[in-house]
Amino acid sequence: MKTIVLIDGGHLRVLARQAGLIYDADLIEAVGLGCVDRAEALIRIQYYDCVPFNGVVRLPVTGVERDFAGTDRWLYDLSERDYMMVRLGTLKFRGFKPRALPLAPGLTDDDFRPDFEQRGLDLRIGLDIADIVSQRSAERLIWVTGDPGLAPAFEHARQRGLQVIVVTFPGQRVPPELLWAADVNRRMEWPAN
Repeated sequence: MKTIVLIDGGHLRVLARQAGLIYDADLIEAVGLGCVDRAEALIRIQYYDCVPFNGVVRLPVTGVERDFAGTDRWLYDLSERDYMMVRLGTLKFRGFKPRALPLAPGLTDDDFRPDFEQRGLDLRIGLDIADIVSQRSAERLIWVTGDPGLAPAFEHARQRGLQVIVVTFPGQRVPPELLWAADVNRRMEWPAN
């Protein structure tokens, strides 16, 4: 069965961090390949993420400048691997949010965390699903995501005859909207890291 694996990078990163794993191109590739079983013919793995934020911002309490300097080299490494297609959105800095509420007197910069927002990925995913469906380039889609906002894309693919599998890892809580919109919940173990 012709199969495309779609990976929500932000979601996978959070799960890997919770599992104590190193998040890199090797892990992403291993997860993508591990999602496919013997009865499935892998067409490609589509990985969705954002380039790390690079810029200087002022900390919320002291006003001291902080330089965010993430590297995107690992994304290039990933894109050069077999069967891998990297689709990028943008990451916007939206300010700082308190780590805990209510706010206590005597706040420091450490009481706040940077707030980033991914932009453009849901649109890319939706367009990719529409293309896959219209071109009949796959019979089965395997999703690694926890975003309930993607349920309509699952439903669109299913209504057009594709099978949709949502992948879950140990300890992961999956929004019911994703399970309702998928044909199968494939439970997986983490690959050896």
